[in-house]
Amino acid sequence: MDAMLQQKRGDEHGARESLLSAGIALFAEKGYASTAVREIVALAGVTKPVLYYYFQNKEGLFRAILDSAAERQKELLTEALGMNGTVLERLSFLYRRIYQELAENRDLFRMIHNLIFGPPQGVPAYDVEKYHEQMLDAVKAIYEEGEEQGEVMETNPDEAAMMVVGLTDYSFHLDYLHPENMDPGRAERLLGLAFRGLLRRNDQ
Repeated sequence: MDAMLQQKRGDEHGARESLLSAGIALFAEKGYASTAVREIVALAGVTKPVLYYYFQNKEGLFRAILDSAAERQKELLTEALGMNGTVLERLSFLYRRIYQELAENRDLFRMIHNLIFGPPQGVPAYDVEKYHEQMLDAVKAIYEEGEEQGEVMETNPDEAAMMVVGLTDYSFHLDYLHPENMDPGRAERLLGLAFRGLLRRNDQ
């Protein structure tokens, strides 16, 4: 009996994950409005009632994907916030982990990228700004800890966080637009450049 129950739970988990994967792939390729439920369930290898059971409808699946991405981002940020090291080491670690996630989940990144920069075209309202807000808050916290320890200069921590997120976001989107020239080390080099500064020593 226990074995049968475990198998049933495993089958249910597998169906849900298959639907999430199928939704990500199709939303990334075709967009939300152009993706039909029948296409999602066909790709997932399940029936429509299974999708309705787990997510109620296509919008529910869409939101579940984005909520899951936000939770994963929180996990990465918590990992960086909890580690020891200099501000630059912690930020470099964070962006290496993000690049790893992007490499492993390119369709998800494409889906979110299109949601932020593409036309609405029937996409359900969703607070995509929380991705940036979570990132900014984490970078700001890391910078403020560096300030307290006398490691970095005292400045407006919100603006310091904007600078860091701005230059790293540029690196991510450049790699998205030109994957043939992908350079996972670019963001880390730019961070190093920002922290070292561009002024000659005798001009500072």
